[in-house]
Amino acid sequence: MPIVQCYFAYGSNMNTERVHERGLAISNVQSGRLSGFRLKFNKRSRIPPPSGRANIVQEDSSEVFGVLYRLGSESEIVKMDRFEHAPIDYRRLIVEVQTETGPIPSWTYIANPRAIDDSLQPTRSYLNHLLAGRSMLPDHYVAQLETVSCID
Repeated sequence: MPIVQCYFAYGSNMNTERVHERGLAISNVQSGRLSGFRLKFNKRSRIPPPSGRANIVQEDSSEVFGVLYRLGSESEIVKMDRFEHAPIDYRRLIVEVQTETGPIPSWTYIANPRAIDDSLQPTRSYLNHLLAGRSMLPDHYVAQLETVSCID
């Protein structure tokens, strides 16, 4: 397995304050784009009320924007597993994230089938974590996030 020292966040971890609170050692933060995937809010939340959390699904013609964190070490990603309930709710895998300086292999999380419910919507407070990353996202993507229907 290649050495991977980056983490691509497309959901609530686009909020850099949240990631710092979770104790990840980070040496750099930049924008990233993942081709061939689409953002959905179909991962069942563990926190009431029933709501959707961010997930990505393969879709050739789509792309997901997010925040790319360079971690302090290659083992740093393990700290995020407990927050993502991996490997139960999400599985961690390596993807190629496009950046201004070229592609970078990065860890990300994708929901496991047993944790998916396509009838869900996020809460407003959860969506606000994604919008906290707006400075790292293209304007059209922020506008798209702002139109997401929420349950509260």
